[in-house]
Amino acid sequence: MSAGFQLGVIGSLALSVASSVAIVICNKALISTLGFPFATTLTSWHLMVTFCTLHVAQRLHFFEPKAIDGQTVILFGLLNGTSIGLLNLSLGFNSIGFYQMTKLAIIPFTVLLETIFLKKRFSESIKLSLLVLLLGVGIASVTDLKLNLLGSILSGLAIATTCVGQILTNTIQKRLKVSSTQLLYQSAPYQAAILFATGPFVDQLLTNRSVFAHKYSAPVLGFIVLSCLIAVSVNFSTFLVIGTTSPVTYQVLGHLKTCLVLSFGYTLLHDPFTLRNILGILVAIFGMALYSYFSVRESKKKSINDALPVSQMPEKEAEPLLATKDSNDTKKANGLSHDC
Repeated sequence: MSAGFQLGVIGSLALSVASSVAIVICNKALISTLGFPFATTLTSWHLMVTFCTLHVAQRLHFFEPKAIDGQTVILFGLLNGTSIGLLNLSLGFNSIGFYQMTKLAIIPFTVLLETIFLKKRFSESIKLSLLVLLLGVGIASVTDLKLNLLGSILSGLAIATTCVGQILTNTIQKRLKVSSTQLLYQSAPYQAAILFATGPFVDQLLTNRSVFAHKYSAPVLGFIVLSCLIAVSVNFSTFLVIGTTSPVTYQVLGHLKTCLVLSFGYTLLHDPFTLRNILGILVAIFGMALYSYFSVRESKKKSINDALPVSQMPEKEAEPLLATKDSNDTKKANGLSHDC
């Protein structure tokens, strides 16, 4: 792994954290302080502004568009848009605690899907670090766990669509050799379209208020514009992080944002903060540190093994050179699983 690539990954992670924390603080002021509760409709505006910004950037030749199969892009865009709407509905029909549990469930479900369908292998060290992380975030953010049938169904659908969408974000970029910018540019209109069409109805269902009847004062309009501008960075960094790392790493990063938002809420907005929150955040940070350490160690080990010439491979890797035909066939079959 080159130094330039590592710096790019670190930069994308930093951009994702900074922009996500910024938009949470902005939206909290917009929704809680200024009384604009239409989150799904706001997200559709975010995606429309993102597409328009990327279109201008493309016209100015900051990046070259790349044609992607139309059916793939449409289905991908609609899936991601649907997952956003389902997450908002899950929050509306469940308690805060159950919604946080829904978000926590995305990591193990993503690991399960990648293991089953992509044959990806996660070491015991990585699984342990993820368990510590989830435990910490759970302690810090999960309070009550009130269950209801409709809310549970919506949460299940939200988990499934979010996991599949994020896995596809990574898979499409790597298999079709498109950049995060090119994929976002192609899919953003479809994500925006489904949320623009359904957002007002979802928001009215959740708030009993109409986005069209809301009084748009100057401060409200100002924060909406600011939120949309920050969202360009959020959407871009999301695709960038998933493309350069993995869906699981992006979810780990998401829980770091949760811890930072809790901390900023206490220091800047004077939200209630207990010893339990502090303990949970510390445990979560420890889990993130473990995940980072084990991920980097395994990545370096893989890079070293890939770089070794055949003559320097461990003895059991060089065996096929002297083995019989049957042995060769067996080794090749075993080797296929490492390519996935």
